[in-house]
Amino acid sequence: MEKTVHAPEGMVVTPHHLATQSAISVLRDGGTAVEAAVAAAATIAVVSPHTNGIGGDGFWLIIPPAGDPVAIEACGVAGSLATAELYAGSTSIPYQGPTAACTVAGTVGGWHEALNYITECGYQRKSLKRLLSDAIKYADSGFPLSTVTVNQIQSMIAKKVLPKDIARLFLKDGKVPKVGERFCQPELAVTLKYLAENGLNSFYNGELAKALAVDFGYLGIPITESDLNNFRPIRKKPIKLTHSKGDVFNLPPPTQGLVSLSILGILDKLNIDHKNDAKFIHATVEATKQAFKMRDQFITDPKFMKINPEVILRAENLVNMSTKITERASHDGKGKGPGDTVWIGVMDNKGFSVSFIQSLYHEFGSGVVLPSTGIIWHNRGVAFSLDKNSILGLEPGKKPFHTLNPAGARLVDGRVMVYGTRGGDGQPQTQAAIFHRYVIQGVPLQKSISMPRWCFGRTLGDHTDQLRIEGRFSEETVAALRKWGHKVQVVEEFSDIMGHAGALVRHADGILEGAFDPRSDGSVVGF
Repeated sequence: MEKTVHAPEGMVVTPHHLATQSAISVLRDGGTAVEAAVAAAATIAVVSPHTNGIGGDGFWLIIPPAGDPVAIEACGVAGSLATAELYAGSTSIPYQGPTAACTVAGTVGGWHEALNYITECGYQRKSLKRLLSDAIKYADSGFPLSTVTVNQIQSMIAKKVLPKDIARLFLKDGKVPKVGERFCQPELAVTLKYLAENGLNSFYNGELAKALAVDFGYLGIPITESDLNNFRPIRKKPIKLTHSKGDVFNLPPPTQGLVSLSILGILDKLNIDHKNDAKFIHATVEATKQAFKMRDQFITDPKFMKINPEVILRAENLVNMSTKITERASHDGKGKGPGDTVWIGVMDNKGFSVSFIQSLYHEFGSGVVLPSTGIIWHNRGVAFSLDKNSILGLEPGKKPFHTLNPAGARLVDGRVMVYGTRGGDGQPQTQAAIFHRYVIQGVPLQKSISMPRWCFGRTLGDHTDQLRIEGRFSEETVAALRKWGHKVQVVEEFSDIMGHAGALVRHADGILEGAFDPRSDGSVVGF
C-alpha cells in the first residue's frame, strides 16, 4: 500500500474504518474538523474496545487556519482514595483490577472542551445526538469485531492475562468470538444516549456521575463522586520545536511530547538526511535513548516538575544530547513499556487540522467493566511509582505520566501536517520515522507509513529493552545494527507492535493528502 489519497474539501484518517466514516459524514454535513473528530472518537470508543473508550484519557492538538495552535489536556488525576496506604505491601500498582483503575477518566471532558473551543471560533455546532449517533447505534445494534480486537483477545488468553470482566463481555461459552461476529454493548449504548441527551459534562456531574461513583464503591475503585465533580480539562499552549523544516508541535507534560520533539531536534542537529536504513535507524534509536533519559529525569505532572519544558528544547540542550550519540549502541535511556491507543486525524475545508489521541493505556485498560454503565475503565495510574521519592510518586490529585502525544507541524513551505500513532514507547519513534521520511527524505506520505518500522523498548512481559524491527528490512540492515551493538529481534512483517499510524497534510493550495497504516483496521477517506 503506497498510494497516497488526495482530496480538495476534507479528509479523515483513523485506525478503524467505521470511525473514519463517522467523521467524514460530519464533514460532508458541513461540520468542522473538531466535531468530526468527536464523532470518530465516540465511534472508535465502541468499535475498538481493547484500545480506547470513554473510560480513558485523551489529548488534542488543534491547528487553526490562523493563529496559535491549541492543546487540550483531558487526563484525570489519581482518586482521593488512591493513597500509598491502599497499596501498602506492593512494589508497584497492579496492571489490572480495581486498584489499577485509580485515576479519573478525562476523554469525555476533552470532547466537551474541544467543542467549546470551536463554538468560540464562531461556528454553530452539530448536536451531540448527531455526533454520537453512530457510536450509539454500534453499541446498541452491534458491529463486526475486527481482526485486531480478536487477535488481542486470543493473545491475552494465551498469556493467561485476560481479565474476568473482559472474558464475560466477549467470550460465549468460553469461546473466542470470530472475526466479523456481531458484538453489542447495550449498557454502553444507554450511557452514550444519556450523554447525548444531557451533555458531555454529565459524565462528571449529575445522575451518571452518581452511578459511576456507586460502581466505584462497589468494586473498590479508589475514585469518589467528588473526584469526578472536580475534573476539568485544561486548554494549553502546545510545546514547539523550531526545526529547520518548520515548527513542530506536541503536547506538554504530563505527556511525552517532549520526547517526540527531542528526537526530531537531535536528528536535525545531527543533520541526518541519508536514506541508509541502518544508519537512520541507529541514529534515531540513539536519539530516542537520550530522549528517554531526559523523560525519566524530568517529565511528570507539571505541578511537580523542576524544569520548564521549553528549556529542554533549546538548541544548546539538543546539541548536548546529540553529542552523546556515537557509532555504537549506548546503554542510556530505558523503555517504559507498551500502550494501546488510537490516533485520529481530521482536516476540514475551513482550515482546521486536528491531531487527537485517546486511550485506555494497556489492552482493555484495567480490565474492569463498570456494571451499571458498560464502561471499561483505564489503567493509566500504573504509570505512578510507589516510591515516594520518585518524580512519578503516587499522590491523590496528581496526574500520572502519559505516553500519549498527538503531533502536528507548520512547515516552512506552507504545508500543515498532523500525524500520530498508538504504541507506548513506540509513539515518539514512529512519529520520528514518519516525519523524517516524508519531510526530510521526500518519501511519499503513504509509503512513509507503510514502509517497515522499528521499535526500541519493551512489550508487555519484557524485562529488558530490545530493538524490534520488521522482517521487511534487508539482512544487511539487520547485520549492521547488530554489529553496532543493538539487541535486534526481527518480528513479522506489518507487525502490530509497530503501532497504528496515520498522517494528513494540507498543502499551500488547499489540497489535502492522507495516509493510513495497513497494520490497522483503519482507513483514510477524503472528499
